[in-house]
Amino acid sequence: MGGIKIYLKMQRGMKRMKKAALALEPVTSYADGLPIHFLTGKNYLYQTLFCIRSLAKTAGAHFKFILIDDGTFDADLTELVQRLLPNAEIISAELIEKNLAQHIPRSCTALLEKRKVYPHIRKLTDIHTLPGNSWKLVMDSDMIFWTEPKEILSWIEKPDSPLYMRDCMPSYGYTDLILKELSGKQLPELVNVGVIGLNSDYIEWQKIDEWIKILESREGTSYYLEQALTAMIIGDRPSTILADNQYIVNPDEQLIKHKNGILHHYVDLSKKEYFIDVWKNI
Repeated sequence: MGGIKIYLKMQRGMKRMKKAALALEPVTSYADGLPIHFLTGKNYLYQTLFCIRSLAKTAGAHFKFILIDDGTFDADLTELVQRLLPNAEIISAELIEKNLAQHIPRSCTALLEKRKVYPHIRKLTDIHTLPGNSWKLVMDSDMIFWTEPKEILSWIEKPDSPLYMRDCMPSYGYTDLILKELSGKQLPELVNVGVIGLNSDYIEWQKIDEWIKILESREGTSYYLEQALTAMIIGDRPSTILADNQYIVNPDEQLIKHKNGILHHYVDLSKKEYFIDVWKNI
């Protein structure tokens, strides 16, 4: 991050960003709007709010914001959402547990245990067990939109294939050999799940449970497990791939300074600029 002084500056910027989120202009959610899902909670809602506000500033559309409780929602957080995202839908932990029981067999022990210790996988389990439309768009919170994401809007209006961003480097956490062996398919390259559109009907929970068991028994645990599983689910299906010079993962300082592209996903070292300066633009 550039040394302890810059790291501490980043930490101070994070605290200021959390405070500033409380003063953001509200963004109304519409029942008939374009649906977008966020897995969020007490530690990430401020980032979700900035992402949504940047989207509202750049996109000429109405959205339906569906917030998935990561297990940390309480009365205060719900009240904050109701104030800053009027009419947004909050999927409670209780409803999530009910959906899980209905759709994921108890025999999927590896998957259900992984969900307890690895929050990222809830972007699959907790969102793709929701009833309603099979196609679902999920966004990470640590992103900022700079111009209108026409490709994303078009996809939400008429989804017909998986949608994803391209990563800045291979980040599946497992060797290509084992991923191809288990999925039985040619995997898409560089899938990044910052923006991911999937059809819930593609997801076979028992197969995913088996994949997790074999992956971890042969190559250990990985922070990128959810991204690897998503790539395996997509497989060789024709997909809508967002241009990586417009939807940018881990932008460098120059890209951030000049606001190049449509969307920036602030991972790894780009979190420094994100917490110190970027949010102030919103």
